[in-house]
Amino acid sequence: MVSIPRYAGARLIRRTARVACQVVRLRDFRLVADCIQNVSDGGLLVGPADPVLTGEPLVVSFQVPGFSDWIDAEAVVRRVAHGRRPGETRRALGLQLVDLDDYSQRLLMSYMRRLPPVPPSYRVSAGWQQRLRPLAPRLHAA
Repeated sequence: MVSIPRYAGARLIRRTARVACQVVRLRDFRLVADCIQNVSDGGLLVGPADPVLTGEPLVVSFQVPGFSDWIDAEAVVRRVAHGRRPGETRRALGLQLVDLDDYSQRLLMSYMRRLPPVPPSYRVSAGWQQRLRPLAPRLHAA
């Protein structure tokens, strides 16, 4: 297993990717997702997704675009996005890749270098929402 060093305060760079894949639940081999939306050093965001519990083991299989090789890996569900937050349009699963062999890790890293980073999303903090609430009637009247 390859471990990627984590630095305090450093964030992983997510890369935009649209890759067909098969994400299968390990306990009953049901297909739960079929498209990789973005990739990072330690995981994937996949969707659209069937309901899955956080911490559930999965098997991920996909062909890296531009290469003839396939990556087969075990993954664990770390986040379930239900599509209710601003900026989310549908359900997705955040997966952490587990036991990825050296060759697959290098292949994934070389593919990621060619991808653009995910653009930052706009989020209004709760403090700003509370400050703007009294101004809302005046803004709509103008």
